[in-house]
Order: sequence, then structure tokens, then C-alpha cells
Amino acid sequence: MAKAYFAAGCFWGVQQRFSKLLGVTKTTVGYMGGTMHSPDYRSVCTGQTGHAEVVEVEYDAAQVDFATLMSCFFEWHDPTQINRQGPDIGTQYRTAIFPQSNEQRTQAQKKIDQLNQSDGHSKPIATTIETADKFWPAEDYHQHYLDKRGLSHCGI
Repeated sequence: MAKAYFAAGCFWGVQQRFSKLLGVTKTTVGYMGGTMHSPDYRSVCTGQTGHAEVVEVEYDAAQVDFATLMSCFFEWHDPTQINRQGPDIGTQYRTAIFPQSNEQRTQAQKKIDQLNQSDGHSKPIATTIETADKFWPAEDYHQHYLDKRGLSHCGI
């Protein structure tokens, strides 16, 4: 299985959407891109750790490719907003891709360049391409949060 890491605001709705894609075998919400060892939700919410709320997507590349995952990611949130999505504000809610390979990094940059050259957004794409460092899974109560509560969507 291949892996991809995406940050698009609150991770609950992003996880729910990725979980429903054909070829996605597992999703886990967590934290990436910060400096604190073993962060938790409370510390990440302070904005002091530098972590983003991230969804780890495990997928079968024979069924769904990274380009398709990226297209969904860019459709599901506003990639022009800096450090926020909807009512959620802070660096932990930034839009980012954490590539797992040079190929993913190249594809991500190409997609951002294409989006910036298109007429699809009134502002430049704010999505950053960040170094994929250690992924820290979030607390159990965050995993599949919306599904556990019978909620069909999140305001991302």
C-alpha cells in the first residue's frame, strides 16, 4: 500500500471523505509538520507546536493514484485560505501536502502550478508542500469522529 498525507483544515471531514474513495484502504487522522515530540490535540490547538491536522491516506495505487487523491483534496477545501478553513483558524488548519517521495512532490508542485494558472480560483493557491516528517496519530476519539457520531458531513 502507498501512503499520502494531506492537511485541509479540520481533519474529521477530510478523513471521512477520503475513507469513502475506491482504492483507499485505511485513513488515520493525526499531526505532522511540527517540532514537538508526541503532540496531542490540546498542544496542537495552541498553535505553538507547528503541527497541522493531517489525514494519512493508505491506498492501493492500482485502484487510485496520487493525482486522483490530490484532485479530491483540492476540491474538498478552499486551498486559497491561509491558516484556516471555514470557522477554524490557526496554523494547525493550514492547507498542505506532505509528499512521501520525489514523485509525489513533483506531482504536487505541478498541480499547484496548474491551479494557479487556471481561472478556477480568485486568489493564489496557499497550499504548501512540506517535508513529510514523523506522523503522530491523533487520539482514538478523533479517529473516524464523524462516523462514530452518525454525522454525514463536516463544514470543511
